[in-house]
Amino acid sequence: MDISLKPQHLNRYRQIAWLLAKYGRSDLVKQTGLESTLEAQQPTPPKQAAKADELAADLESLGPTFVKLGQLLSTRVELLPRSYLDALSRLQDEVEPFGFGEVEKIVTTELGVRISKAFVDFESAPMASASLGQVHLARLRDGRAVAVKVQRPNIREQMVEDLDALADIAEFLDNHTEFGRRYEFTRMLDELRKSLMRELDYRQEGQNLAAFREQLRDFPHLIVPAPIADYSTSRVLTMEYVPGTKITKMSPLSRMEFDGEILAEELFRAYLKQILVDGFFHADPHPGNVFITPDYRIALLDLGMVGRIMPRLQEDLLQLLIAISEGDGEDASQIAIKIGQPRREFDQTEFTRRISEIVAQQKTATVEEMQVGRLVLEVTRCAAESQIRVPPELTMLGKTLLNLDQVGRALAPQFDPNASIRRNTAEILRQRVVKTLSPGNLFSGVLEVRDLLQRLPARLNRFFDALANNEFKVSVDAIDERTLIVGFQKIANRITVGLIIAALIVGAALLMRVETSFRIWGYPGLAIIFFICAAGAGIVLLLNILFYDKSKHD
Repeated sequence: MDISLKPQHLNRYRQIAWLLAKYGRSDLVKQTGLESTLEAQQPTPPKQAAKADELAADLESLGPTFVKLGQLLSTRVELLPRSYLDALSRLQDEVEPFGFGEVEKIVTTELGVRISKAFVDFESAPMASASLGQVHLARLRDGRAVAVKVQRPNIREQMVEDLDALADIAEFLDNHTEFGRRYEFTRMLDELRKSLMRELDYRQEGQNLAAFREQLRDFPHLIVPAPIADYSTSRVLTMEYVPGTKITKMSPLSRMEFDGEILAEELFRAYLKQILVDGFFHADPHPGNVFITPDYRIALLDLGMVGRIMPRLQEDLLQLLIAISEGDGEDASQIAIKIGQPRREFDQTEFTRRISEIVAQQKTATVEEMQVGRLVLEVTRCAAESQIRVPPELTMLGKTLLNLDQVGRALAPQFDPNASIRRNTAEILRQRVVKTLSPGNLFSGVLEVRDLLQRLPARLNRFFDALANNEFKVSVDAIDERTLIVGFQKIANRITVGLIIAALIVGAALLMRVETSFRIWGYPGLAIIFFICAAGAGIVLLLNILFYDKSKHD
């Protein structure tokens, strides 16, 4: 059975089939029936799978949807070898800028006023250009310098079409191939679709900017640009301009002008708070989004991609990070099992052994080689390969920490993320306790106690009425009620037989003192008969227990 090809998506089918064939998955091309689409594609795919370094360039050539897909795949450690993950993690989100005429048209349409009326100055050349939009430097009427992010024309429609084509292939693979059923591509594509739709709504990014500014107000060395709500829409985002230099472009000499250890420590501590206390964190802190300002603060930009973690998962992730930082592989494996959903084929012993090996490797690593994000991703990969379904939040956490490792190294080559986790554990735990004792949580607890006290008298009345009227019932949820009843009857019967045997023995002992002419072997006859009956019954009961019960159990 082949995939049902839709004419409007034919070109994308062809390009996807080309990618699969080029990177060694011709079997999937045949299973989906996309092999015929390659006939019009030249040159033919190579016989040998292409190198990992080529994958990023191929995805960039296919457009922004596939750039974002590559970024998502870089977190799916169970799908691709490490060399491909490394190549995708370096995938650049930079493309050629679109013309100023389009910029002017979009800004005017979205803001409802000409650029010359809204801004005193608006530079025609963009400061940066990415797959979804580009940023221009401008100045408001009140003199404030701002950065204006403008979405690419027709990018939303293009991404929807690309996602529809990918969804057709993902659905077919999930329904008709073992490979698809194992990795659930439809779920992965749904994650990508939700993420992209949020990124395409610049109003959401503006809300993220405001939320992160509030979260980071206690971190003096970190800065997030403030959104300008009156000049922002779903396709235009205006924020205060924060001057600075990318940390990737800093020279070794410039790093001597500030204390990189302090900056790296504060950045890492802020993200631990976002992830493990607030449950709302910036999920894409790669070095290109981190700037050093002229006053030597860290500016976090491009906050469109965020992650959310529920409180229960936060506790598990905190325990996992502590276990990894302490080099405790056995604890890390147990926590990973608790976080995920083991499948039927899961082998716990083998999984624990592999996790212990992965975690133990960091004990011999130098400070420059330590990467806690890489360890989290390796644990995630091992869990997936061992038939544990891991939540997407775990891979997002690993990718976030991996980016933080790179930023920390750029700021301070000797920065140790594991030591930072250990230093900040006590503070994270304190903040979590304080959060649980917040007025809202306490008020909720008071309401629950009040509800309990209000309902308790009525519930006690119903309980005692049922008890007095002999209406009290106990429900037993058993696997097989008939077997359970038979078992109870067997126990009761054996207790009864045991009591009868005991009565015979006691009666025989008492009759031994009664003088009678009826004797057996020189002893009172009735007493001997009782002893013989008790012995026979005891032997039969013992044989029944030893042989009949054993055969039933086997």
